[in-house]
Amino acid sequence: MRISSPSNEKIKQVVLLNTKASARRKQKQYIIEGIRMYEEVPEEDLVATYVSEKYYEEVIKVQKISNEAMKRLKKRDYYIVADNVFKSMSDTVTPQGIMAIVRQKEYQLEDILKQRENGVIIVLESLQDPGNLGTILRTGEGAGIAGIIMNKETVDIYNPKVIRSTMGSLYRVPFVVTEDLEETLDKLSEKNVTIFGAHLKGSEYYTEGLYKGLVAFLIGNEGNGLSEHISNKAHKLIKIPMEGKVESLNAAVAASILMYEAKRQGLK
Repeated sequence: MRISSPSNEKIKQVVLLNTKASARRKQKQYIIEGIRMYEEVPEEDLVATYVSEKYYEEVIKVQKISNEAMKRLKKRDYYIVADNVFKSMSDTVTPQGIMAIVRQKEYQLEDILKQRENGVIIVLESLQDPGNLGTILRTGEGAGIAGIIMNKETVDIYNPKVIRSTMGSLYRVPFVVTEDLEETLDKLSEKNVTIFGAHLKGSEYYTEGLYKGLVAFLIGNEGNGLSEHISNKAHKLIKIPMEGKVESLNAAVAASILMYEAKRQGLK
């Protein structure tokens, strides 16, 4: 099926999902863009696919894509969209020619806790930068973390900029958005999860702790760090040594240092 009008209802739906977090939450769907994200999306979560006319003519028609992507396109109908309309749908300056509507994943806290007896949980309080969240998710997969917990004030994990930063890790790392972060931290403590807060007032450097069993690292807002009531939930505050006039590190960098230090100490 070909679409040439920007007023088409299907086009409007894609634009809405790309621009409004409230629409994503209501419909429980989100948008991915680019061939790599398309190739890796779980088949059962794929809702609809859109390709630009140029991409269809220059790539799909002559089968210059992977066998996996070609199989997916042949399995179901997809929409060929006029190039100017496709550009209006895209969240990027230079559209990659293929995008899709995908069903959101739904995880529970138990899905993270049951992953393993040893491991790392990253807990985020009010992160606002999409790139930071996406990087933490991607690095977390590399470090083998059990999952990510974030409060509802954290940037929407289905924000297009977050999705691009994850490079596909969004599909594979469990995550939970909690309405009450303090209550969730209490539940972690009840499950014998040791909670460490990354904080300038930390009593020990992050390399001095012995990360045994299931541990959680608290990472705060880019500008304000951890709030007092959340940092009070930590069993221990730890810090990363810094020189010069630097007061704190980027949230994604700090999270990466901590999760890989835990991995270095032997967590699997």
